[in-house]
Amino acid sequence: MSNTAEPVASTPVETPRPKNASSMTAREMMVALWQFVRPYKKTLIAAGIALVFTAGITLSIGQGVRLLVDNGLTGDSSAALAHAVLVLMLLAVLMALGTYARHYLVSWLGERVVADLRKAVFDHIVTLHPSYFETNRSGEIMSRLTTDTTLLQHIIGTSFSMALRSSLMFVGALVLLLFTNLKLSLMVLVGVPLVLLPIVLYGRRVRKLSKASQDSIADVGSYAGEIIQHIKTVQSYTREHDEQQAFGREVEAAFDVAKRRVRQRSLLVAVVIMLMFGAVGCLLWVGGNDMIAGHMSSGDLAAFVFYAFMMGSAVATISEVYGELQRATGATERLMDLLNVEAEIPVSSGTAESGQPASDANGARGQVAFEAVEFSYPSRPDQPAVRKLSLDVAAGRSLALVGPSGAGKSTLLELLQRFYDPLGGRITLDGVDIREMDTGTLRRQIAVVPQQPALFTADVWYNIRYGRPDASDAEVIAAAKAAHAHEFIEQLPDGYNSHLGEQGTRLSGGQKQRIAIARAILKDPKILLLDEATSALDAESEYHVQQALEALMQGRTTIIIAHRLATILHADNIAVLDQGQVVAQGRHAELIEISPLYKRLAELQFQSSELQRPVVE
Repeated sequence: MSNTAEPVASTPVETPRPKNASSMTAREMMVALWQFVRPYKKTLIAAGIALVFTAGITLSIGQGVRLLVDNGLTGDSSAALAHAVLVLMLLAVLMALGTYARHYLVSWLGERVVADLRKAVFDHIVTLHPSYFETNRSGEIMSRLTTDTTLLQHIIGTSFSMALRSSLMFVGALVLLLFTNLKLSLMVLVGVPLVLLPIVLYGRRVRKLSKASQDSIADVGSYAGEIIQHIKTVQSYTREHDEQQAFGREVEAAFDVAKRRVRQRSLLVAVVIMLMFGAVGCLLWVGGNDMIAGHMSSGDLAAFVFYAFMMGSAVATISEVYGELQRATGATERLMDLLNVEAEIPVSSGTAESGQPASDANGARGQVAFEAVEFSYPSRPDQPAVRKLSLDVAAGRSLALVGPSGAGKSTLLELLQRFYDPLGGRITLDGVDIREMDTGTLRRQIAVVPQQPALFTADVWYNIRYGRPDASDAEVIAAAKAAHAHEFIEQLPDGYNSHLGEQGTRLSGGQKQRIAIARAILKDPKILLLDEATSALDAESEYHVQQALEALMQGRTTIIIAHRLATILHADNIAVLDQGQVVAQGRHAELIEISPLYKRLAELQFQSSELQRPVVE
């Protein structure tokens, strides 16, 4: 879903590529990742030096092998043998030191880059428009944050280093081969294209299958996450067996894609190894005959075989790593697609500190006005949710919104919080169009108590402080007391240190609501939005929550959505909405007389004798 309103930001919105598209090349992947590697250029240079040093030492071992064969094994001098062995041992020590430095630096760089990438993706996710999460599953987004970044961590920290090392080894061995024996080297040069051809042919196929494999893994994670989130519903309807079978089908589908990918990679590696060692066998046959004929020494042949083997190993490693790099392009593409999604509502500039009370942010009074507001959800552009709606809420007063489902009540709250921008008209706060305000400044002046409060997997302190992280313990406790929550919090196993479980599963509905109210009280907003805050509670819980809400509403501009009319009888003004329009306004007794819709709603909830009863409750 994307907002169809005129874009506020000047930067054009980039539409993400379809999930099954795979157009990023290895070069584009490196360009995309370079922005995260660039801050650590010194580490990269040090790793490169260690890499070149290690490759040079490894190639030098070939000369040590030549000395060992010519002057040691086939010679008659014990001193020459000792000298050759010492040279090999020294080269081995230097190679070990270089390998340690290379492995540590490259692995550190991989971990650091992936950590920065994860933070960048998450920092961007939390700024995206809510509609993005309505059209993209949370499980798939989590897969990009975890599975894809873990794959990149392996690529940057291991595979990429192996590819560079193997490339250097290939070039170095080829140069030394030319100096060792020109005829055999020409044979190698003819054979190299035959070995590289399968890599080029299979590379594109492996890349497509790798992207499909990452997407299928994300599907599995999304499905499992949804079932776990709704586990009580699954068990209540005894659908465990059906979900097991459905999940099994998802897993098998992912396995089938992975199997095709593994088959192609395995075939690629097998063909390269067969061709490479076949070529080495031919070189041994030709070189052995030259040695027998006296055209080259046994040491030269040994060195040549060593370099040819190094070339073969390098090509085999490159072919294997190439498949990993193809997977990395798919993972990088998915992450870059996520990073390239533009926020449709400008992100807060962060001029005010998070958690700063709204009253201190800019001295707002809290007067809200909807002026001829028009709005349609992007997914339903032909069905207006709000039509030329005008409403005023004076500072410190309360407005109740009533009407049938789909009348536009919740839409007004979302527009006021600027999760969407109106297509026509405007919404003002103290006379200022909210589109001209910083979103952070606007939202810091608003607190919401929804029907299903959002609690985090943390302790009571954290959940109440979420509205104002810098609040003291005494302020948190005072807010809990004002919300009628202190008593039950004290009875929890660890009091305020008690963890509430995922989404507050360890609390009842009424307790969750009171925690949410305590959070709103602590935030000390100028504007309070109550969205069916008591509709799902039992009588006793509703009583405590209603008492807490009355305390919270004192001196604050309050907009209430309620289907239960008994909860809004004290509202300063009641607006009756139908099909996105205000059809009537007034107090309860007035609306009974002038609004057939309100009277019908009231008749469904009150006894006929109560309809005429004066509002004194």
